[in-house]
Amino acid sequence: MKPGTSHSQLRIIGGAWRGRKIDFAAVPGLRPTPNRIRETLFNWLAPVIRDAYCLDLFAGSGALGLEAASRGAACCVLVERDAAAASMLRAQASRLAASQVEVIEADAVRWLSGTPRRFDIVFLDPPFHGGLLQECANRLEQHGWLKDSAWIYIEAEAGNALELPPHWHWHRDGQAGQVSYRLARRQVASDS
Repeated sequence: MKPGTSHSQLRIIGGAWRGRKIDFAAVPGLRPTPNRIRETLFNWLAPVIRDAYCLDLFAGSGALGLEAASRGAACCVLVERDAAAASMLRAQASRLAASQVEVIEADAVRWLSGTPRRFDIVFLDPPFHGGLLQECANRLEQHGWLKDSAWIYIEAEAGNALELPPHWHWHRDGQAGQVSYRLARRQVASDS
């Protein structure tokens, strides 16, 4: 970490790195997913996280992507546009010897216009009140980023209405204060 860089910490709550503290850049507006919500989410994902290919858009602190890697995901791509936050994510992945973690410094919306890779699990947690949730959900579906039976975790301000793209169905949901957290499942019928 560069001298003078302001940072905060959070703790990985499960898996191989359980209890390990990770540093993250103190970037304005960055709000890591709280422990209680992460615990609930990864309980929901427990049957499918091992060997999954995960995408953490708007990675920020890396709480979701690094937690997924700790719990056995085969690959975790963390997309973060803030240079200080992306640099801190790279440092934490290196410190954990997390070879399955790839950090990409990019604007998530623009990145989703690029060449798609197909993911089993996507963590979609854009900045609140930024109007990015619907656009990213649509791009994930329309540009081929999702496997047929992918899981999509969505964290947003309470009351945020999202029109689910085709093939997406709500699976689980919860609310903690002003935060709504939901898990959707993409289900595309096989042509066989």
